[in-house]
Amino acid sequence: MQDEVFMRKAIELSMLAVEHGNEPFGAVLVKDNEMVFTNENQIYTRHDPTFHGEAGLIREFCAQTGITDLQEYTMYSSCEPCFMCSGAMVWIKLGRLVYAASNMELEKILGNEGCNCSKMVFDNSFWQPQVTAGVLREESLVILNAYFEKHEKG
Repeated sequence: MQDEVFMRKAIELSMLAVEHGNEPFGAVLVKDNEMVFTNENQIYTRHDPTFHGEAGLIREFCAQTGITDLQEYTMYSSCEPCFMCSGAMVWIKLGRLVYAASNMELEKILGNEGCNCSKMVFDNSFWQPQVTAGVLREESLVILNAYFEKHEKG
């Protein structure tokens, strides 16, 4: 399945983020079944707490290409996007979002209750990307658990 192929890349990027000194989140942008852009979380190496996998990908892709309407694109994320990243997906009119682990699962790892961030943002916005959740969920959870067992969030 194509979703699993691209999600594997997002999860690989989450592992690279950790190797590079950041938190374990990765994102991949796809159009017409071709990977067009990737990004890993870079909040520590860029000294920018907003440079999440998804938000960073959106900023860099739009800046480099001049494309700001992503209705024909799918973003794969190793974990459900936060409120900030979900809001950015509304503004670029992302066509589809596919994520592995949910924010509720991440928050449980962190000892919090959590919520379904992307659904809350999308359901209350002028634009709602199609969403597919849980693709390679277990693989993502292994990485999140391993990282946050030894590190605090943020």
